[in-house]
Amino acid sequence: MKYTYLNAGSFWSDGGAALGVLPKALWHKEIFHDEQNRIEMSLNLLLINSSGKNILIDTGIGNRVSDKIRKIFKVSDFCLLRNLEKLGFTRYDIDYVVFTHLHFDHAGGIVTRFEKDELTFPNALHVIQKKEWEIAKSPDALNKAAYNFNHHLKLLEESGKFKLISGDYQLLPGIELKFAGGHSNGSQYVKITDKNEFAIYSGDIIPSIFHVKLHVTSAYDVCRKDVVKAKEEILSQLKLSKGKLLLNHDISNTEISL
Repeated sequence: MKYTYLNAGSFWSDGGAALGVLPKALWHKEIFHDEQNRIEMSLNLLLINSSGKNILIDTGIGNRVSDKIRKIFKVSDFCLLRNLEKLGFTRYDIDYVVFTHLHFDHAGGIVTRFEKDELTFPNALHVIQKKEWEIAKSPDALNKAAYNFNHHLKLLEESGKFKLISGDYQLLPGIELKFAGGHSNGSQYVKITDKNEFAIYSGDIIPSIFHVKLHVTSAYDVCRKDVVKAKEEILSQLKLSKGKLLLNHDISNTEISL
């Protein structure tokens, strides 16, 4: 088994929202922020090669970004496919796309605008927690701003190339999807177990090195209590196995050892 980081660009999030309960007085000297108090968030996706299959974790923002969203979040150019090709793969080589959740910065790349809109990875089975699919399809008042993917999900649904799971799920030997909730209704993280390695790609449960501390949660989390519970589980597993924590949004660190 082998995993490789795959950068899909970046965006800028409000620092107060991203770092939640952590006061600006404690982070403003350590994290560069612009005049609008935004901090840069990297889109560090993961490409796993295992059992003869290519598994992509999340898809980044994509290239179907409205001018409004591009301005608010200072979204970079979509570079996922270009960086995938640098690793020797095309969009047709991906067998599975696993979503930690379906917020715009993780699921926008479901669809890419070429000459027309197409599934970015047409041969892949897209694996999503059922709870996440349901809230993305019919968001309530709390979640409405986080999901605006009717077009993407419609094309995916029409293709039939998706699988909804409920709870923990063994994708392939050594690759387990663990239900967490907390950040969103159906958030999940990815546990990678190999004879020589143990790692967890935590998604937005622990998106950056600043979120490793249990009490530091994002204002975007729908249930802070569940996020803390998931963090405790992740950090406990990593410390016990001396594994690596893989960070999806940290601009400087892609992984840390615990």
